[in-house]
Amino acid sequence: MAQSVHTSSPARAVVWAFHMLLPALGLWLLLARPELDVEIPHQEAHFWLVTSVAAINMVLAQRMSDEAGRHGDVRLFLVSLGFLAAAGFFALHALATPRVLVTGSNAGFLIATPVGMFLAAVFGAASALELSPARAESVLQRRSLLRGGLWAVMLLWAFVSLFELPPLARAIESGQAYRGLLPLAAVGVAACLATAVLYYRLYRRRPSAVLMGLITAYVLLAEAMVNVVIGRNWHLSWWEWHVLLLAAFGYLAYSARVQYRQEGSARGLFASIALDQTIQQLRHEYGEALEALVGALEGDPDDEALEAAVTEVVERFGLTQLQREILRRAAEALASERDQIRRLDALVAVGRETRVGLEERELLRRTLAIAKQGFEGDRLRLGLVVDGELQFPAELAGDGGWPGGDPAEPALVHAALEELEPRAIPSPEGTLQVFPLAVKGSGAGVLEVLRAGEFDERDTAVLRSLASQLSVALENARLYRQVDRLLHRYLSPNVATALRSDAELAELGGRVVEATVLFADLRGFTSYSEQVAHPQRVVELLNRYFGLAVPIVLAEGGTVDKFVGDALMALFNWPEPQPDHALRAARAALAIQAAVEEAATDHPDWPRFRVGINTGPALVGNVGSGELRNLTAIGDAVNLAARLQTAAEPGQVVIGPTTYALVRHVAGVRRLGSVSVKGREEAVEAFELLALEEVASRSSETRR
Repeated sequence: MAQSVHTSSPARAVVWAFHMLLPALGLWLLLARPELDVEIPHQEAHFWLVTSVAAINMVLAQRMSDEAGRHGDVRLFLVSLGFLAAAGFFALHALATPRVLVTGSNAGFLIATPVGMFLAAVFGAASALELSPARAESVLQRRSLLRGGLWAVMLLWAFVSLFELPPLARAIESGQAYRGLLPLAAVGVAACLATAVLYYRLYRRRPSAVLMGLITAYVLLAEAMVNVVIGRNWHLSWWEWHVLLLAAFGYLAYSARVQYRQEGSARGLFASIALDQTIQQLRHEYGEALEALVGALEGDPDDEALEAAVTEVVERFGLTQLQREILRRAAEALASERDQIRRLDALVAVGRETRVGLEERELLRRTLAIAKQGFEGDRLRLGLVVDGELQFPAELAGDGGWPGGDPAEPALVHAALEELEPRAIPSPEGTLQVFPLAVKGSGAGVLEVLRAGEFDERDTAVLRSLASQLSVALENARLYRQVDRLLHRYLSPNVATALRSDAELAELGGRVVEATVLFADLRGFTSYSEQVAHPQRVVELLNRYFGLAVPIVLAEGGTVDKFVGDALMALFNWPEPQPDHALRAARAALAIQAAVEEAATDHPDWPRFRVGINTGPALVGNVGSGELRNLTAIGDAVNLAARLQTAAEPGQVVIGPTTYALVRHVAGVRRLGSVSVKGREEAVEAFELLALEEVASRSSETRR
């Protein structure tokens, strides 16, 4: 029944309540129909039955008392005293059975059980109260006195009863004795019911079979006390309270058995009854034991270390031999599972490490170091195919390579690489697993793992995944390198670098910065193109000129924004800030003119660059659509630079007033006066840049 109620089903709770009412209904029936309350005088049967049941429950009470002493729990201690009193005085009732060990009817036979039940009710009610830590400590300090006093009273009672000494030897009528016990019974019944209610509230917080058995026992004790004062000696109504006491003890014993089967250990059998601090202590002990077991499993424990760790847990919690074997196997499985988890963690870490941007050997070196942590005890190395030959670079060869040379025939490793199929190769040192690395369907390298023993299926599967991940990382690294090279051919290096580090630069829109804009185009290029018979020669001319101009701009830290036919646009002070951006642009313009002039010395018919430079606020960012966009600069400063370029003569560099103000301390210029600029109502003062002083020449610092 305790187990059924423990399941907390409402229907079963109703059945439990009905069963608890059955004794009261039976007593009512016997009182209402006296003819049914027949006399059954079996003294010897009464003696042996009651004595044996009482002895068993005294052992149960002592077990509970030991648990209380181990944990210093006042609640368990008081409950154990209650059941010790009930079982002990029940035994005293049996010892005083008339015409068995004593000669005739006596007071001890009549009042022993009611006194024991009363004491059990008092101790039970005290145990159900939430005592303060100070009061609990005070009770525990006196536990030897309380337990010893109870035993002393029971032993003295037994002595007086067995030797038929007064006052217990005095013969009294049962009705008279029980009427005198009415106040005691009333207090006891109230205490038992109150205890049951309080423990039911505890049961709602932490359901358990033992706690339900305790509640049931106290309800039955309350009913038994009612029967004691109402029933007639040796009649059915009198035997009923014996049955109720037997049931109370039986419920508790059965609940303890159910709890033992659930827990698998006698340790902590009555923990559900204990105080909250005792529960916390038990959880702490469980945690310590598990931590000790896990700690013993760290690394690669041998059988002796594993057995010692299991033995410690078994002894601490009193586990059975079968449970010991189950725990040992679980520990072995846990150790194996922990190793597998460590390897899977390494696999995940390798995936995180294979980030784009690392050089492939550095990428593989890092991932190999992570993989070795996951496969402790194994030896790993990576090989790469370089110019059609499988090589094992020192930085990828694990601990400096394989001691004693290759552990397997190299031809077998090459065969696995050519077939792109993993292969297990027997080796004098154990087993060598070879996993090919493939890039675009071709062998790019191998992952080799050497183990002293055999590989199980799970390890092989993890290593396959690792090899696949390394293949993807290697392919991504090579693809990234190709894309990076391509990106640098279509974008200025500083723009490409900025886009890699900050993807938001690729979004539509932009921000306003102070920039120096350089425009250069070829004056007379159209007429030159018409005169040249082969268009290829025109393209060659543009590539020759731009091939001279672009490196100069880049060397000064400029950004080549675009090529428009025969024109070039460059920005300075973006994407990286350059405090001397105007000076950089001026140097670049003069260097471009000098380089073109030198290249066209033998070609007087070749057109020459004219350059315009201006400094001012510009909106730099992406314009276009979601499908296609262009990274450029727009604004009045950009337009003015383009207009100054159209005002320049071939071979000339014209700068605006803002740019001049920034470089005037080092610039040699010729004033051109006010220049009318298309789109502006007012003329703009312009300057021809002739030269820059030597102190302003590019240093290693300004090149950065």
